[in-house]
Amino acid sequence: MNRDKQPYLSIVIPVYNEERRVKNLTQIIPYLKKQKYSWEVIVVNDGSTDKTETKLEQLKKKLKFEVISYIENRGKGVAVKSGMLKAVGKYRLFLDIDLSTPINEFDKFLPQIKKYDIVIGSRKMRGSNVVIRQPVIREILGRIFTFLSQKVLGVNISDFTCGFKCFSGKAAEEIFSKQTINGWGFDSEILYIGKSKRKSIKEMAVEWKNDPRTRVKFPNAIIYSLLELIKIKINSYRGLYK
Repeated sequence: MNRDKQPYLSIVIPVYNEERRVKNLTQIIPYLKKQKYSWEVIVVNDGSTDKTETKLEQLKKKLKFEVISYIENRGKGVAVKSGMLKAVGKYRLFLDIDLSTPINEFDKFLPQIKKYDIVIGSRKMRGSNVVIRQPVIREILGRIFTFLSQKVLGVNISDFTCGFKCFSGKAAEEIFSKQTINGWGFDSEILYIGKSKRKSIKEMAVEWKNDPRTRVKFPNAIIYSLLELIKIKINSYRGLYK
């Protein structure tokens, strides 16, 4: 993979204390090797304190990917932003290392990424396939957050937090350079910025399965995310996204 030549697709994967799941790179990269387009993979190690960094170095000996690593844990929003702005692909996809949405779901995105600035996965559209559901309380809290994001931000999206989103290179540069949210509310912020910049957004039904080892801690994550929605509106009024 020659980074002097622009790859067609960049894949950004944020990780934090994922020593048991970074092995999923052995599913992601073989999938990419079968494709006709060029690609790059950037793994952002968000201050892991376990053996994640060691495991990544071991995997790099067999697989082709780049690692961005920093000492302090700064949040998923920072990790995704760092990777998306480091990436140079014509299109840039970020996804979760747990593969809650399998990498081959990108096949559905391919016909759409030339038509839209942003293509995002949704677990809530007709045609989506939720293989393993979240616990009921998490689903309820998730619906509440989605409702509030729609009303507070005025963005008509069915699923803000599905971690499978693709941006054109131009849209990624414009959006992530303005991102300010470090925590879980960053998904809502980047979609709000996209809308404010008149970027076209396409939702696609995807396969998804809940991972019981998720790092999202309810209800704290919901509370912080709601505060972040308020911050987004304040940022907008201050003109920080212009």
